[in-house]
Amino acid sequence: MNTQVARNTVITLDYHVTDPDGEVVDEGREPLVYLHGGYEDIFPKIEEALQGKAVGESVQVKLQPDEGFGDYDAELVQIEPRKDFPKELQVGMQFEGGAEDGNEEDFIIYRVTDIADDKVVLDGNHPLAGMALVFTCTVTAIRPASAEELEHGHVHGADDDEESCH
Repeated sequence: MNTQVARNTVITLDYHVTDPDGEVVDEGREPLVYLHGGYEDIFPKIEEALQGKAVGESVQVKLQPDEGFGDYDAELVQIEPRKDFPKELQVGMQFEGGAEDGNEEDFIIYRVTDIADDKVVLDGNHPLAGMALVFTCTVTAIRPASAEELEHGHVHGADDDEESCH
């Protein structure tokens, strides 16, 4: 059977991500498993490049910021009073915050990027926002998606429980 990357297949990739200068941004220690076919499990430009590929084939995709994690948005940087945070606060810690529009679905993960005397700097941008990225991957497995995966629009791993599925 000639299995190719196609809509409604579950694809496993070995991958790594670098910046345009070749500096490693994500080593890809764990394989990336996603549902192929417009389910927004992976960036569309990468999905497009993988269409029709077979196990063992590789692609390299250059993503501009707007094709990846978006442009850097200075409005997502906030300065908050230090007293509003736990005592054991460190740069790199993450907090969930509501979006400006009050829609609870649109929560933002804020990273602590700086701690001054009585202020904490929070950044709601993805750590890779504003960066051009080079995504290199090799297809290591292709399988048909289950009916349940198609219904939910994402891959179910062996350790997925129904609670984690929205």
